[in-house]
Order: sequence, then C-alpha cells, then structure tokens
Amino acid sequence: MAITKLNPMWPVLDTNYPNRLGRFLEHMLESPQQGENSSLFGHWMPPVDVIEERDTIRLVAELPGVRPEDVKISLEGNLLTLQGEKHKEEEREDDKAYRFERTYGMFERSFTLPATIDANKIVAKFDSGLLTILLPKVEAAKPRQIAVKVE
Repeated sequence: MAITKLNPMWPVLDTNYPNRLGRFLEHMLESPQQGENSSLFGHWMPPVDVIEERDTIRLVAELPGVRPEDVKISLEGNLLTLQGEKHKEEEREDDKAYRFERTYGMFERSFTLPATIDANKIVAKFDSGLLTILLPKVEAAKPRQIAVKVE
C-alpha cells in the first residue's frame, strides 16, 4: 500500500471527485428492488401545491395513475394527511419490458394546518389525476375592509 500525503484541498483539486461522489450517491439512492414493482423502499411522494387564496387554502396533489378509491384523506387535530397507493399494472407473459421508470407503491403526505381552517367545510375533488382539497377559512380569519368614518 502506498502512503500519500494528506491534502486538505483534495476534494476541490481532484478532478475525478465529482464523478466518484456522483457514483456513490447513485449507489446509495438505488432501489434494492430496481425494476420490481416499486420505487425506493416501495414508497413515493407525490408533488403537492399549497396555494392560499382569499377565502380558502387549496392543496393540489398530482396523482397520475392513482384511482380515487385508493386515496384516503384524514384530519386529526390540525394535521391533514393524504395516504394512498399506486398499483402496478399486471404484466402479460408475452410482454417484453426494456425499462421501468414509473413509480408504484404507497405514499403519505402530511400538512399542518393553521387554526383558521373550518374543518367541517373541507371539500376534496379528484379529476384527471389531480386531487384538489379546498380548506375554507373561518369567517374571523378572512380579510375584511374597515371603513374609516370622518367626523
């Protein structure tokens, strides 16, 4: 084994360092079931937009390929949780797959809601792979105009 002098600037000066780091990270993030019926550890995380409007807070979750009956929305205290599962399509014996890139498996996202949400009026709609959840604000939290009286 050769002994080399320690160089504190090694990661900065080593031109091969980014390649080695990239390979290491790819290896660490690789799914143990690569090509099987799930993504990393059988879970995936759908992207969610959270938009505050005047009277509501709107959550829009992108759930392509997920059936509405496979989605569960729960509210416990001020914690809103989306859970569900995206099932893999059954393969036929004569199918010849070259690559699997879509993710499958269970998902769960949780959001802490402000106290200004009226929990009894929450509405959820599912259309074209988008789950939209409308969280109406209580009357006291809605912005209002106050007229200034001149005397």
